[in-house]
Amino acid sequence: MSGILFDGDTVSDDERAAHASALAAKMREASLRRAAEAMAKGGAEKLAAARDIAGSVLSRRVVEPGPFTLKLAAGDRFRIVDLAGQQAVDFLCYDLADFANRYNAANTIKANRSVYLGKGVRLYSDRGDVLMTIVEDTVGHHDTIGGCCSTAFNERRYGIKGTASCYTNFTNGLAEHGMTTRDIAMNVNFFMNVPVRPDGSTEIVEGLSGPGDYVDLRAERDVLVVISNCPQRYNPCNGWNPTPVELIAWRP
Repeated sequence: MSGILFDGDTVSDDERAAHASALAAKMREASLRRAAEAMAKGGAEKLAAARDIAGSVLSRRVVEPGPFTLKLAAGDRFRIVDLAGQQAVDFLCYDLADFANRYNAANTIKANRSVYLGKGVRLYSDRGDVLMTIVEDTVGHHDTIGGCCSTAFNERRYGIKGTASCYTNFTNGLAEHGMTTRDIAMNVNFFMNVPVRPDGSTEIVEGLSGPGDYVDLRAERDVLVVISNCPQRYNPCNGWNPTPVELIAWRP
């Protein structure tokens, strides 16, 4: 994966950390310029349209990089809005009647015949139930295989201790509902770009979403949504610059 650029048994953690930090700072500057250009080229209008909801709004939150959870009833809609562009949103969902019946990446990939998610895709559970359906999507390319970053593996990759991570965010979010790390499954990464090449190789590259891009999901049964707005700073999953997202639940 991108970011494992200075590796090997002869490389110290300090050397790896210095390299990762310098690369991230350099790439962040370029990312901020691109974000400003995207906002200037119609981003504000696109954001306004994404925030316009036709229905009864149940919840509306701007969420900084960190955890978020919400219970939805069958038929409720849930919109994830990328406010600045290229912001990965790690996503899990659980059957509210039985948390053991949770999102299953393998079943979702097999049933939809793709490792990429977009409009019309159904999110399947361990038991083959449809938990949610993507009903609108302005990007059309979301990741199922990159998983969530963790503090421990960030240290292994970048030599930097104590980083914020999606694994920690999932742990904290699940704890609010009596669950533990055992309940963290392989997750969806909305807006994250992990292309698989013809030879099977893959890596995280910069995302395709811009300011105001969004994805809408419909709950097909009562569900618990658990999100980590990704805090990763040392690879391109967030354009090297984690930013807030807006999360809107509504009833049509």
